Amino acid sequence: MTDMAMTDVGADRPLLEIRGLHMHFPISEGILMRRHVGDVKAVDGIDFSLRRGETLGLVGESGCGKTTTGRCILQLERPTSGAILYDGVDINTLSRNERLALRRRIQVIFQDPYSSLNPRMKVGDIVGEPIQVHGLAPDAARRRARVRELLQVCGLNPSFADRYPHEMSGGQRQRVGIARALALEPEFIVCDEAVSALDVSIQAQVINLLEDLRERFGLTYLFIAHDLSVVRHLCQRVAVMYLGRIVELADCDELFDNPLHPYTRALLAAVPVPDPVIEAGRSFQPVRGEVPSPINPPGGCVFHPRCPKAVGSCKQLRPELRELRPGHWVACSEVS
Repeated sequence: MTDMAMTDVGADRPLLEIRGLHMHFPISEGILMRRHVGDVKAVDGIDFSLRRGETLGLVGESGCGKTTTGRCILQLERPTSGAILYDGVDINTLSRNERLALRRRIQVIFQDPYSSLNPRMKVGDIVGEPIQVHGLAPDAARRRARVRELLQVCGLNPSFADRYPHEMSGGQRQRVGIARALALEPEFIVCDEAVSALDVSIQAQVINLLEDLRERFGLTYLFIAHDLSVVRHLCQRVAVMYLGRIVELADCDELFDNPLHPYTRALLAAVPVPDPVIEAGRSFQPVRGEVPSPINPPGGCVFHPRCPKAVGSCKQLRPELRELRPGHWVACSEVS
């Protein structure tokens, strides 16, 4: 194969590819003799990929496995099984030193800007710590200059480097978290509910900042959220999770305009419309029942106990993701 052909293959390859990812947390009981009695199936066999420069939204109810998926990608959790391919390499097989090098390429923005920053450290030290740990600027003066540059990029006055987190607002703290994520010049960032703890007006500012940074630095985002309006504004594609599985995956506009899976339709129907006249005329049928326990999920399709389209076979057969339209994948045997 020629060098040009090899370059083309690398360009076409997804930056991140998830294959058959499972993350089961064991449950034990007993005091002296601990014994395994079950598992919490937080993530139960999911597949998806991200292209370079893309933002993929991962949505679903609380407890469906979104954050656990992100933590597995970040290697904060070791998956039970499955492959996580980053730039063609399975990161589950990397050594400790290789994972350390990978952390320069993959970073995270946490949900809570209050608990994710060390209250005993000044902002300059928080943002500068990863630069020091990875040896990118061993000279203190260069490190301080880089920190001030990052704060400015994220819309903060460089003088904030001398402040403590408690002296800042929630939006300012989240900008510090974004600056810290950018410190190592990553390619890929996991945004774990990055705006859900902020006021609506501050959310808009942070979302616009994330968009600007994506364009400026060519970043790729996995945007974990439950606010569908935010996802529609920021993401190119959306994956919908329910009880540890992906039930629908499509381009953003396609999914919002033509949802196919009954669960996706229920999620979108629950989003309020700002116009009171339109809202009054909508017919909304809430999903019946409660979300089953991930310790003992239903057999077959996990949504069948609550699904208005469920038939007998839904209780036995687990539906696989099928491409019903170009780029539109659905895990349901009753839609076409």
